Amino acid sequence: MSAVPSQPPAANLPRALEALSRLLGDRLSTSASVRGHHSNSVTWLESQPPDAVAFPETTEEVATLVAICAENDVPVIPFGAGTSLEGHVNAPHGGVSVSTARMTRIVAVNADDLDAVVQPGVTRGALNAHLRDLGLFFPIDPGADATIGGMTATRASGTNAVRYGTMKDAVLGLTVVLASGQIMRTGGRARKSSAGYDLTRLMVGSEGTLGVVTEITLRLHGQPEAIAAGVCPFPTLRAACDAAIMAIQSGLPAARIELLDAVQVEACNAYSKLSLKAAPTLFLEFHGTPAGVEEQSARFGEIARDLGGGPFDWATRAEDRSRLWQARHDATWAAAALRRGAKPVPTDVCVPISRLADCVEETVADIAASGLVAPIVGHVGDGNFHCLPLVRPGDAAETAACKAFIARLVSRALAMGGTSTGEHGIGQGKMDWLLPEHGGPALDAMRAIKRALDPKNIMNPGKILVP
Repeated sequence: MSAVPSQPPAANLPRALEALSRLLGDRLSTSASVRGHHSNSVTWLESQPPDAVAFPETTEEVATLVAICAENDVPVIPFGAGTSLEGHVNAPHGGVSVSTARMTRIVAVNADDLDAVVQPGVTRGALNAHLRDLGLFFPIDPGADATIGGMTATRASGTNAVRYGTMKDAVLGLTVVLASGQIMRTGGRARKSSAGYDLTRLMVGSEGTLGVVTEITLRLHGQPEAIAAGVCPFPTLRAACDAAIMAIQSGLPAARIELLDAVQVEACNAYSKLSLKAAPTLFLEFHGTPAGVEEQSARFGEIARDLGGGPFDWATRAEDRSRLWQARHDATWAAAALRRGAKPVPTDVCVPISRLADCVEETVADIAASGLVAPIVGHVGDGNFHCLPLVRPGDAAETAACKAFIARLVSRALAMGGTSTGEHGIGQGKMDWLLPEHGGPALDAMRAIKRALDPKNIMNPGKILVP
């Protein structure tokens, strides 16, 4: 699956850039290095830089910027931290990348109501640092220190999703600049509403193709009284998956259940200086009262022992837990170090948890048959797992083998009632899978929404679907 081919610049681009320069001054850049930074650089997809990069600071500036681009038929590509994995920030049709690097204000924290309003350039790390002294935290944790705007755009989730949900559960309301330059506000601070269409959920996960998010109202949570993290090896991947499945089916309120296969464990040992047994392993975390955490840990221990898992290595000190989860978040870079000169091609699928063990086992067999090096990690508490094939750039045979493997992986997940992506999104990389997953009528409905909100197709064109 290839990225959308680059197109020549819009004919009215010079006029648009002149107007944007008057609006933003030196906060508009056409520097080659700045433009290059604001294109895909994380995965193997071709980097396609924009014609210019804008650094607005307010919703009103974004609205004026988008109106100028709309008037001149110039594409608009929202940009957060640039950590997305399916080419979301590429500019295949040129245009203006709208960076949120200067939109980093935490507008309000309403501690009594457990919510906050932030600009899109605020990172999850910065938000949690701000909330720490209030006894609150924002739980969505995709690994990278992504921006809240980017996480909203891709409907991100992460290690805490099994307990706290994903961005669709965390976002209460949005301020969005539409393709016309109009400012739309959706949702609000109320915990529920039956007032009209749910435009907030429409925008969450739209990957910048329907508008530019400029403020997000978020649901927060109180910091748990006690936290315990644990590592448990298993004799087989099926046993590890079955332990996760049984934990969820029995109602065990784990906050995190993460799977690493033996290859990934070895990579983490080398990269993060761990000393784990080289076996399929679950990383777990439990939140609650001291008594509740102890009970949850003991109950999972029983499940693991019944499946041949153990011994446990539990960590209750904050520094030990941080080291463990940092190793998990560094899994991609740890995997990349397994093959000098190779580049990871991160991909993900999600299946119903009852099919998780089957899907992972079949995928491991497929990896072996294909001759690829492809460690597996996963948020297995919700049936989502990632493969990290390592491919040498320019190696045609490896590239072909990787593309064929990803196609089989997605087909396998869909056949089991799953989805082509649990959290990475569609972007450019998985556009071909929307039709087999959703069917023609659903895609027609998506295109109708796109045409209604973005009739000129200037909002992040070349992503998700062809209008």
